[in-house]
Amino acid sequence: MSRRRTAVSAAIGLVVLAAVSSACTIRNSDEPGAAAGASARGGGTAELADGSGVKVALIPGGAHPYFQPWRTAGAKAGKSLGLGDVTFDETAEWDQQKQNNLVSTLAARGYNAFGVFGVSPTDINTTFTDLKSQGMAVASLGSCPAGDTNEADFCLSTDVELAAYKAAQAAIEAMGGKGALVHLTGNNVDANTQLRKRGVEKAVRETGGEVTVLQTVTDIDKDLQTAQKAVSDLLAAKGAEIAGIVSTAYNPAVAAAEAVQESGSGAKVVAIDDDAKILSSIRSGAATATVVQNPVGQAEIGAWALALLQTGQCSMKQPGKAVDSGSFVVTKDNVDGYDRARRAKTAELKKQFADEFLSCG
Repeated sequence: MSRRRTAVSAAIGLVVLAAVSSACTIRNSDEPGAAAGASARGGGTAELADGSGVKVALIPGGAHPYFQPWRTAGAKAGKSLGLGDVTFDETAEWDQQKQNNLVSTLAARGYNAFGVFGVSPTDINTTFTDLKSQGMAVASLGSCPAGDTNEADFCLSTDVELAAYKAAQAAIEAMGGKGALVHLTGNNVDANTQLRKRGVEKAVRETGGEVTVLQTVTDIDKDLQTAQKAVSDLLAAKGAEIAGIVSTAYNPAVAAAEAVQESGSGAKVVAIDDDAKILSSIRSGAATATVVQNPVGQAEIGAWALALLQTGQCSMKQPGKAVDSGSFVVTKDNVDGYDRARRAKTAELKKQFADEFLSCG
């Protein structure tokens, strides 16, 4: 996955959107004379010509707060691009067969471009292959399939190992570079969880033994209640030993921020995502930092690229390309303005797709 610098200024984000590529060009939709200019420059354009026949389905792995921005960002993208429709639909349970059934139902209803977070990273390629065989454009959004093969047209996801590494580094710095660190994370069989473990372990190794992983707690991201009980039990049993807590899953992050504040523990907490409780904890000092992701960018860029592919206006230069959608460390210093960097990253992603990843005729 791409590991480009994520701290890009908003001004640069605007500049790159206006830049001209030798491959595909992109324009702001309100730019005067855009269509004529693109034609004169030649080389194709990544500005969608007519998306009225494209119906995009954004499908999470199951119910989870992380995916809610997909709903609003997808709807906004559909309107601005003039797509036939954009729907957000999810199964009540994290079950691959139920997700497959939902995909089949939506395909039967005329949806022809799919952005999917696969429930099973080891099995989702079968679903992607089936959709592709029916002439659908497919993106793996929010998570890439396990292994080295992605049968979707592209994957746009957080580089979770890098994000976890950043989070662990922030926690270690807050701990003064020494002590016992606890890692709270998600489903142990999830390929993303294994990558997050690697990211945390890498940061710990770099301390030369000054920091140790006291415990890695998995399978506690099912819901907030499960996470709250796990964190409460952890602090009761080992609270005096814990110098830092890094959470790389949403519900444990919220639970850890709350529990440390209520208990008066001196543990430094680094969370993930930008739940209002987490941001409030950063402002109050109860949490040191959080690492936010870019679900809005995943839905926005995903819907745009899927439409270009489904219309046949563009194709992927490298089918199955994996792209990092970005991760950003948020502290008290930038808690009120971090979204500018995230928006700039989304602008950079659009430029990357047009310049590097798409071939538009």
